[in-house]
Amino acid sequence: MKLTALAAHTPEAVRAALAARGWDTQPARFAAIGVQPLFIVFEEVAEGEREALVRWGAKSGADVLTGEGWALVGAGASRLAPLARVDRVPPGLERVGEALGPLLATHAEPPQAWSIADGTIALGHPVIIGIINVTPDSFSDGGRFTSLDRAVAQAERLMADGCELLDVGGESTRPGAVPVPAAEEIGRVVPVIEQLARRALGPVSVDTRKAAVARAAIAAGAAAVNDVSAFGFDPELVRVAAEAGVGVIVMHARGTPETMDSLATYGHVAAEVAAELAGAARRAEQGGVARERIVVDPGFGFAKTPEQNFRLLDELATVVGLGYPVAVGPSRKRFLGHATGRPVDDRDRATAVACALAWERGARLFRVHDAALTSEALRVASATTSCP
Repeated sequence: MKLTALAAHTPEAVRAALAARGWDTQPARFAAIGVQPLFIVFEEVAEGEREALVRWGAKSGADVLTGEGWALVGAGASRLAPLARVDRVPPGLERVGEALGPLLATHAEPPQAWSIADGTIALGHPVIIGIINVTPDSFSDGGRFTSLDRAVAQAERLMADGCELLDVGGESTRPGAVPVPAAEEIGRVVPVIEQLARRALGPVSVDTRKAAVARAAIAAGAAAVNDVSAFGFDPELVRVAAEAGVGVIVMHARGTPETMDSLATYGHVAAEVAAELAGAARRAEQGGVARERIVVDPGFGFAKTPEQNFRLLDELATVVGLGYPVAVGPSRKRFLGHATGRPVDDRDRATAVACALAWERGARLFRVHDAALTSEALRVASATTSCP
């Protein structure tokens, strides 16, 4: 008898093994997804539910670890699926099934597109978002693109290097940055967005926390809003985005640029970031933003230590499990310098590696200052997940 150990970190190895033995493409894909192991923590679990989960695990062959008010379940997705079916869920586990259903659905069919104003961005391949900071004080490129001509020239370079979206920001949100009045921020971003729209460079998103800035940017041609405060700084921004029908990127952060470094306290960073992002996305939907217009971003570098950033990167699938497309912005961040020893202007290689790792863990959009190296790294990374 011959034995072959298959790679287990993605469904691809199982799919390929089945396809090589005569299975059709779709059945092989769904079967591979079904047997891939999932580990799920259920919280706020009642004592009766916890006991019912233990009994179910013993019968089904799933691993169930429990404690007061929680349970950790590990099993293949196909083994978990009966818990999410009304006609098959064991007595006492009805709440478990209600919570589990959406997660399993997303696991089987992750979002394939992001809706922005007047169009959609397909997510079957890596989507690179090019950063254009028209600020004097951003941590990496402050002052480099403050003139209109330089900003447009940078946009042209980014698009030529593989970007599909341009993100224009007029306020630095680096640690310790001072807030910029809305009128000044509008004066920085609107002329650039107008020029990019006129030249058909884009689509364009505006990186802002303020409703007034977003409103002016959308009028100038922005198709999406990237809010690093997840609508926490200016709640009116939700209404502006909803009424305009633009895409939104909801990013995780705590506090403000002045206070965020003091708020990097987590018990389990990936789980807590995912929970806080879920709350922010839910508030956006309640405010009228359609689900298909929402992208979430774990906020690398915002209220997180270097160690927490790397743990979050490794466990990015926890954020992907929320069911929204995931964008990441590790570009030139301090945690990359912490690992490599490189200064901020020499971190594009590390950025490219971080983006490739994030793709493998489920991210689909990548916000970077320099697209050339990241584009190359993502072409290699995405080639490993493409069916032959």
